[in-house]
Amino acid sequence: QVQLVESGGGLVQPGGSLRLSCAASGSIFRIGTMAWYRQAPGKQRELVATITSVGSTNYGDSVKGRFTISRDNGKGTVYLQMNSLKPEDTAVYYCNADISTKLGKYDNYWGQGTQVSVSS
Repeated sequence: QVQLVESGGGLVQPGGSLRLSCAASGSIFRIGTMAWYRQAPGKQRELVATITSVGSTNYGDSVKGRFTISRDNGKGTVYLQMNSLKPEDTAVYYCNADISTKLGKYDNYWGQGTQVSVSS
């Protein structure tokens, strides 16, 4: 059984910073691409950032230059450093990962989500 568990969300003032973490656990053989998505009330879930197993990154246009995704392959953990936060960054942030529990087969997994609220 594979689980993704997020942490680090909370309430922050505009211009502030937060760091999200997501740890994968269970019978894991290999982790492929990891990503962060977010969903604001009344809006569709959108891609925030992705990072491949070798560290190549990609960002949504709205967070470029402010957010940084990174990962620790030894710990099976992905991070999202969020700087210069804006009220429009308020959303539930979800971790996503392609994980193989045996050689040659990857499945896609989601975390339960963590709330980020940006408000004065």
